Amino acid sequence: MMRIKEHPILGELERRPVTITFNGLDYEAREGESIAAALLANDIRVLGYSDKDRKPRGIYCGIGHCFECRVTVNGKRSVRACITEVKDQMKIESQDGEDT
Repeated sequence: MMRIKEHPILGELERRPVTITFNGLDYEAREGESIAAALLANDIRVLGYSDKDRKPRGIYCGIGHCFECRVTVNGKRSVRACITEVKDQMKIESQDGEDT
């Protein structure tokens, strides 16, 4: 698992572990981190595929502007993974295409 645990300025970054599900598989995340950070820490880079040419989509801007990281969370489509905090037992699914 790739995660920064200590930072020279921010100090200790250990947070309570929670469980999230991405595309039917369970992963460990940390309370307070974004969906994108949790998936990256679990080595998940592709969040979906474009509708037109099936190219992989993932995290691009990381600040909620580009919408490349849209996923479906607990049945709600087009949630931006980079600005949405994980919650314990959150169910996340990749979302393909241009639908919003």
